Amino acid sequence: MAKFRLFKKIPFFSAEENERIVQAIRRCEKTTSGEIRVFVESRNPMVEPLDRAREIFFNLKMQDTDHRNAVLLYIAMKDNELALFGDEGIYAATFEGYWDMAVKEMLGAFSKENITDGIVACITKVGDTLKEKFPYEASSDKNELPDDIVFGK
Repeated sequence: MAKFRLFKKIPFFSAEENERIVQAIRRCEKTTSGEIRVFVESRNPMVEPLDRAREIFFNLKMQDTDHRNAVLLYIAMKDNELALFGDEGIYAATFEGYWDMAVKEMLGAFSKENITDGIVACITKVGDTLKEKFPYEASSDKNELPDDIVFGK
């Protein structure tokens, strides 16, 4: 039996855009014990974006970081949805409205049809907050989660 793919899967980002996003994660994680991941899929399977981000966060086992300071940036491209989900350590360390403000800033970049710049800006903002709340400790810090973008369907 043979299996054929009728349609070529089109990547969400060019190789250069993908590398810019990964490098932004790596740059931020050099200054903090926090972890940042990006998950991108075509469509959200009919749940609230924050609920989907929470589901993915736990599926990726991001809650297993030492300081509970991982953050997931979730994007459903065709549904034009996004969410930020922070673990309990970073969530407790930020002020009320922080996460909504970060999403609104990223949406501003997206509205200019510059998705990669919006993602990089959001990673940088979250990274700065992680650096302030959970600074890098050379004696104990390690990269606990992969830095690559996770792509769903």
